[in-house]
Amino acid sequence: MKKLLITRVLPAANLDAARSRYDVTVRAETDGLTVAEAKDALANYDAILPTLGDQFVKDAFTGDIRCGVLANFGVGYNHIDVEAARAAGVQVSNTPDTVTDATADIGMTLILSTCRRAGEGERLVRAGEWAGWTPTQMLGTHVTGKTVGIVGMGRIGQAVARRCHYGFDMPVLFFNRSRKDVDLPARQVDSLTALMGQADIIVVTVPGGGANTRLIDAAALTAMKPTGIFINIARGDVVDEDALIDALETRQIAGAGLDVFAKEPYVPPRLRALENAVLLPHLGTAALEVRAAMGQMALDNIIAWEEGRPLPQAV
Repeated sequence: MKKLLITRVLPAANLDAARSRYDVTVRAETDGLTVAEAKDALANYDAILPTLGDQFVKDAFTGDIRCGVLANFGVGYNHIDVEAARAAGVQVSNTPDTVTDATADIGMTLILSTCRRAGEGERLVRAGEWAGWTPTQMLGTHVTGKTVGIVGMGRIGQAVARRCHYGFDMPVLFFNRSRKDVDLPARQVDSLTALMGQADIIVVTVPGGGANTRLIDAAALTAMKPTGIFINIARGDVVDEDALIDALETRQIAGAGLDVFAKEPYVPPRLRALENAVLLPHLGTAALEVRAAMGQMALDNIIAWEEGRPLPQAV
């Protein structure tokens, strides 16, 4: 029986399915594997089911390697050096399709919450400081009809765009490094700067790491309208977090809704102090049926590897 390491506790159905087929070790810790721990895992397990925060960087793929597959739990895999894995004979997969709708739903949650100041309003009520309704109380941004700009028009970007266009009558613009044809009314713009300047609401959905690291920098934020709303449901490293905090503190932009952060779970005190920021603890796929589907997809890739078949979701 092959040895499988699962680096975080998964839904019970996933653990039961894994244990019915493999000798399973499940880490109880909630933090990710360090580089040294990742290297040790590669030397001692036949298969690993890792996730965000596990440091499978280049230095982890040195020395003896027993592992044949890293079946990542999650669509993002910027915590895995895929080239180093391939060079070491380790296959890598992810879980793309299962996360699309749930992540897009969180994107809409953040758009509505940030535009309508829902987080700020709830804090007001819970603090017992609400003095009652008035015509000018907590005026926010009307969402219907506003122009949304999508940074990265992949599966999740298109799912957000559909919700915005068909649900809220929003014109859709998008920036993508390559030309992209989509099956909904949307216009591709030629540059990130142009998108940031033309849209009322920006939603970032690009993969993390690589060339996308700090893609949203101070210059990109400066291009936004002062009434602009910034939403990130991608990865924290896609944004220059300090530049974003500066833009929010000085009201250079109106607000931000974030589900991800540069150094999760650390969230800078300056960011936590801002009333014009809605902050969620990486809830993008946090629904039981979605997480269970992700776990099963990861297991299906491990089974394919064990049986000598191509990985269904190879990266």
